[in-house]
Amino acid sequence: MIKGKDIIIVGIQPWDIEIGSNCKNIALEFAKDNRVLYVNPPMDRVTRLKQKNKERIQKRIKIAKGKLSDIKKIEDNLWNLYPKTTIESINWITSHSFYKAMNKRNSKLLANNIKSAIQRLGFKDYILFNDSSMFLGLHLKKLLEPVLYTYYIRDNLVKVPYWKKHGERIEPNLIKMADVVVNNSEYYVDYSSEFNENSIMVGQGCDISMFNDAENKIEVSDEFKNIPSPVIGYVGSLTTLRLDIELLEHIANQRKEWSIVLVGPEDDSFKQSNLHQLPNVHFLGNKPMEELPSYIKGFDVAINPQVVNEITIGNYPRKIDEYLAMGKPIVATVTKAMEMFKEHVYLAHTKEDYVTLVEKALQEHTRVKASEQIQFANTHTWENSVKDIYLAMEKTLKQLA
Repeated sequence: MIKGKDIIIVGIQPWDIEIGSNCKNIALEFAKDNRVLYVNPPMDRVTRLKQKNKERIQKRIKIAKGKLSDIKKIEDNLWNLYPKTTIESINWITSHSFYKAMNKRNSKLLANNIKSAIQRLGFKDYILFNDSSMFLGLHLKKLLEPVLYTYYIRDNLVKVPYWKKHGERIEPNLIKMADVVVNNSEYYVDYSSEFNENSIMVGQGCDISMFNDAENKIEVSDEFKNIPSPVIGYVGSLTTLRLDIELLEHIANQRKEWSIVLVGPEDDSFKQSNLHQLPNVHFLGNKPMEELPSYIKGFDVAINPQVVNEITIGNYPRKIDEYLAMGKPIVATVTKAMEMFKEHVYLAHTKEDYVTLVEKALQEHTRVKASEQIQFANTHTWENSVKDIYLAMEKTLKQLA
């Protein structure tokens, strides 16, 4: 265990982000036994100008002007830094040499903000934990001189257009210089190992407490009253970047007696898809996070109809843990990241497989299988994931000593 240390966390998501965040969960775990400074990404000039009327940006402008403190205490041992300095927006730059110079300048500005904070907080001999901040993070090891620099990979960001432009060139260099690289998927371990042999799989944490139905107190949503069984369902963002519309159409057309229930916000492609013309497909819309268990409970089989592409192939699917935590039979698209679930999830290679495996799931699911699923999901806690991160960092610190 890493205890009594000072840890600085930099990343790509601010503390006040409205969605769930791996990095925030990790910070909370770190703070149980260490002092932690969570650094928000600095505000860039374009965002400051274009979103100046938003409350979140107004707060940052006040901080930049010294009207509000740049350090906020979240809880004992955990502080949040709002960098005062505005950095330049540089992703549009095509010249590698010009981009390199400007990125280094931005990194120095951020580093100076962090140095000021750690001096005021009295941080010493600190560990630097970088959650996917490949651009600003490139120079922070040299600028901040931590006793250990850990890089965390949880998404295939270099295949996302914004990050790809410069990330395919920059991230491998950052991985090389990191003291240890921790990954939440075996796919990312394979990738990072090409550049740094000290690349470790640390799994994924998931807060599944709201999906605990051990006392059978979760009630099925009233929206299921007029939806015929069996219900084959999915919860999450409905986006063609990650989901296969053709696959969903195939299931709905092949088994018209099944109700396909989709819970979540739709992108334009989903809104315009033929799925809306199929009588056995039901779009229930976006729902608050706390209501999702009542929708999952209404599923006879839960699915993850993922399209396999450069962005999704390595992603750890947290929704699978949510499905498992409620003891639901699951059919999901096979990927390298899904291999760890193969004892508890039916894995499909093709759209034809989906129909066959959903039928199998409907027939074979038992209370014993549900209990085994719940037990397996409960091993994927943030506490367990952070223990593996600690082990990776401890081993590396000993090697560096």
